[in-house]
Amino acid sequence: MPKDAKRPNLLFIMDDQHRHDFLACAGADFLRTPNLDRLAERGVRFTRCGTNSPVCAPARIGLAAGQRPHRLGALDNSAFLPLSQPTYYGRLRDRGYRVGCVGKLDLAKPDPYNGRFGDRPCTYAVGFTHPEECEGKMHAGNFDSPQGPYGFHLQERGLFAKFRADYKARRAAGWALAAHDSVLPTDAFEDAYVGRRAAEWIERVPDDFPWHLFVSFVGPHDPFDPPAEHAERWRDAAMPEAIPDSDEATRGKPGWVRRRRLGADPGTVAVTRRQYAALIELIDDGIGRILDALDRRGMAENTCVVFASDHGEMLGDHGLYQKQVAYEPTLRVPLIVAGPGIAGGRVSDALVELMDVNPTLCELAGLPPQENIDARSLGPVLRGETDAHREAIVSTHRNFQCIRTERHKLVRSYNDAPELYDLAEDPQERVNLAPESPDLVGKLSKDLRSRLLEGGPLR
Repeated sequence: MPKDAKRPNLLFIMDDQHRHDFLACAGADFLRTPNLDRLAERGVRFTRCGTNSPVCAPARIGLAAGQRPHRLGALDNSAFLPLSQPTYYGRLRDRGYRVGCVGKLDLAKPDPYNGRFGDRPCTYAVGFTHPEECEGKMHAGNFDSPQGPYGFHLQERGLFAKFRADYKARRAAGWALAAHDSVLPTDAFEDAYVGRRAAEWIERVPDDFPWHLFVSFVGPHDPFDPPAEHAERWRDAAMPEAIPDSDEATRGKPGWVRRRRLGADPGTVAVTRRQYAALIELIDDGIGRILDALDRRGMAENTCVVFASDHGEMLGDHGLYQKQVAYEPTLRVPLIVAGPGIAGGRVSDALVELMDVNPTLCELAGLPPQENIDARSLGPVLRGETDAHREAIVSTHRNFQCIRTERHKLVRSYNDAPELYDLAEDPQERVNLAPESPDLVGKLSKDLRSRLLEGGPLR
């Protein structure tokens, strides 16, 4: 990039546990996401983006580093991002960017105290110059005292004890099915707080250096607890039915998956889906506030905007809730990229991985490609030079390894039977073809091993 070129600002908006198919611009006509829809109209929406791990910390650690989470020992939420590991945040900082965050990071999740202002020292070590690291919802509600800026905000408003008591009750009842409305007013709800704080950051950031702001909403993660103001709009809304969880439909699934079935009746599933939709609408409101702040500052024309989620949510499909499995509702996430030089109104069916956002943002900022990472920039797709990106998506967790090609998905569970699905004929993943397709299982297993070891097991 020429020295006199004006480098773009970078705005990366992420939410937590948002399925790929709960987005109006993706065909979910039962949803209202006008601000995400207008972002998609300005850029490229990717229909087949897969998370590198369907759980928060590993997905976010892999994204920060541009490496497969298992390389960094990130197999579940007990993982830390090693402070010695280079991150794209640090690369942008060293390139002269202000690097801010508002919301959830999960790069040091086992250490629960984020600091009064969300600026604990380790956030600077991984590359942030202006951090406000907030707690996730469960994180904030699991302790008797505030653990970060959001908890202190509630305490200052005299709402923390009420919030804490509510989350104690939800935990006892089971997070996912304790889907009653929030006890908080809308303006005190955490995603309203995150959206407001992010907009304020944009409104006051000086324009003498380019900036990267990572905005991380904490919903629509369970518990499904929208403020009553939003929940009322969805009380009787029609929702798509869940994939059945009958014994026949789940016979081919591993025992550890079957044991996670909650057995929720269709009415309960519908309630959780309505509450989930209400949470998404509230997040979309916050995104609108952020985009409006860009417009007011006159920064929209020189800001690249990315929207994605860390992983999806089963939301009653196959009788399951939350994530940590390799089925499409939790493996696939929304991804939208818009900005200067990116032709809008396009939809890409390319297979991409969440960590590919890492080198994409660096390329947009004019940085040279980083060596020894697994992620690949989406630049050629964004520029319209190609329609393809990867031959397969790979995702890992402590319980499994998974590879998804254009048509097939192989899931290899540890100490359990493999699963093979034909996604063209069986998009709901109801028929496990592994027992009758040993040759294809063998081929995909070999491909999976190659992908997991590419570049050398120890780099």
